Parts: sequence; C-alpha cells; structure tokens
Amino acid sequence: MGAVLFIVFAGLIMLSASSQDLLVKQVIVASVGFLIAILGPLVDLRPIVSNRWTILTFFLASVAGLLLVHVIGTEVNGAKSWIDLGFFRLQPSEFAKIALILVLAAFFSRRHVGIRRIKVIAGSFAYFIVPALLILTEPDLGSALIFFGIWFGFLIVAGLSKRYVLASLLLFVACGAMAWNFGLKGYQKERISAVFHPEADPLGINYNVIQSKNAIGSSGLFGKGFKQGSIVQLGFLPAAQTDFAFASFTEEWGLVGALAVVAAFGTMIWRIAAIGISARGNFYKFTCLGAIIFFSLHFIVNLGSALGFMPVIGVVFPFLSYGGSNLLTSFVLISIIQSIVAKSAV
Repeated sequence: MGAVLFIVFAGLIMLSASSQDLLVKQVIVASVGFLIAILGPLVDLRPIVSNRWTILTFFLASVAGLLLVHVIGTEVNGAKSWIDLGFFRLQPSEFAKIALILVLAAFFSRRHVGIRRIKVIAGSFAYFIVPALLILTEPDLGSALIFFGIWFGFLIVAGLSKRYVLASLLLFVACGAMAWNFGLKGYQKERISAVFHPEADPLGINYNVIQSKNAIGSSGLFGKGFKQGSIVQLGFLPAAQTDFAFASFTEEWGLVGALAVVAAFGTMIWRIAAIGISARGNFYKFTCLGAIIFFSLHFIVNLGSALGFMPVIGVVFPFLSYGGSNLLTSFVLISIIQSIVAKSAV
C-alpha cells in the first residue's frame, strides 16, 4: 500500500500543477479507491471462489455493461467508451478487465492440468474474445490489446506448450493483418506507423510523442521544479494528465522523480508476485498473476508510448494518470490482493 500511495500522490502532484478541476475529481476517486483497498482484508473470497456462478455472473454483467455502452454511451475523442452518470463518467471496459481476470483465474485453477487440450484453450478464448470484440467496435484498440495480453499471459503461465504458444502468436499476427486491412481506422494505422518513422510529420501524428520526449529529455536530474515545466505548462503536450502523465511528471521532477515512481511500481509488482507464489489455492495464484499482467501491460505500453517505443493507443499509467474508472479498477485489484493475504490464503 505504501508503494501504491506513493504513485497516487505523485499523480496528484502532477495534476495539481496543471489542472485543479481534474485534481479535485482524482482526489475524490482516489479516496473512494483507498477505502475499497483497506476494506479488502474484511472480505472473505472463499465463498465466492467456491461458487463459480458468482464469478460467471460478474463476467456476464461486465459484458452487459459493454453492450450498454453501444446504446447509451458517450463519445469522447472518437471513441464511444463511457457512460455518463452525471457525477462520474464510467468506462465499463476497465471493470471488464477485472471480470476477465477473475473468470480466467477460476477457469484455469480447475483446468490448467488440461491446458494442452484444444477445447480448454478454446474455452478460455471465448471468455476473451467476446468482450474484446465489443471493445474493438467502440473503438478502443488499447483496451482490446490489454484483454489479449491478459488472456495470453494466463495461457503461458498455465503451461501451454511451445507449439501452441507459437500457433497463438501466429493467429494473433493473422488477426492483426486482417484488422489492419479491414478493421483499423486511418488514425490508428498512422499511430502504429509513426513508431517506425518517429521524425515524420512532426506537427501531425508524431507531435504528441515528440513533445513527450522533449519533456522527459529536458528535465535533467532533479527536474524543472513544481509548475515550472514549460512544455506542459504552456500547453505544448496534449493529454499531459492521461496518456503522457509520466512525461508531465518527469519534466518537473526529473530523473530522480521518474526513477522513484518506477521503483514504487516495481515494488508493488514484486509484492503481488510474492503473495501469488505463497498463495495456497490455484485461484489465488492466478488472480495475482492476472493483477501483475494488468498492471505491467499498462505500465509497459504507457511508458513505451511516452518514450516513442510503442504507438499511442490510450493506455494510462496505473495510479499515476488521471482517469476515475482505471483508478478504481486498480484499487479494486489491490483490495482483492489484500483480501488474499488477510484471509489466510497465503
């Protein structure tokens, strides 16, 4: 919790330097999330784990939420991914990630021995593909890729043979080729192409990443100081509070601040891994695995985007970036991990 709160605090400092309105909203959501996290030890997961229909119902409810987005969803930046509740803008795809982690944890905890069977792989694929397709049609490529990463990560750790891993990767490449030709929109293709041509169109598709790298590269050892980051403060860096939160924070707090955030994140992942290794039941082990994949994928994609190594696909930095749904989802996962420890599952 210390590592988590450090990253949250760093995110609040970043927001306080750029947007007071977003800061207030983030403080409220973070407070609710922290309350959920500290209540985690009071929740006994054993009755939930013993009844697979409880987890399946939660998964089906998350799919229903994704369907509801297409009916009453609010469009933001070309994606219809949110439901406007007035006081809060809900993004069902974030909570669907928890549902996928739990349903796959339950699935593989009972069937990991038969992972080499096609029907077991196909069964797990069905849990992944239904929400992923609904998210792709929003369109939200970033979240869909996170869903794939969670599913594929479960397959590898469950003991999938090398030939099946290779076959899965080839299938992913084939699906990617089809999506490139028939599914992806023009701007999504441009973002992917921009990774291989970082200097092309500096005032267009590469503008955000170039400004992000400028913010990070000009920060120095200790940064430019609170509210002194010229690139962020003068509005040269779009999405400074979300996609490029790491660049925004680094410009003002430098290499030392950036490494402190990365170290805190690594500490959180290490603790979750230690808890997962020590957990007594397979469900708890796989749940910890899912949490690690969830956090790590967000971290890698977001940081890679900020540094120009990966396309910008709208994946935020856990606990650091502004975003209520992702922040709550992250705290719920931490709460579940806390419950695993407190209820003698380790």
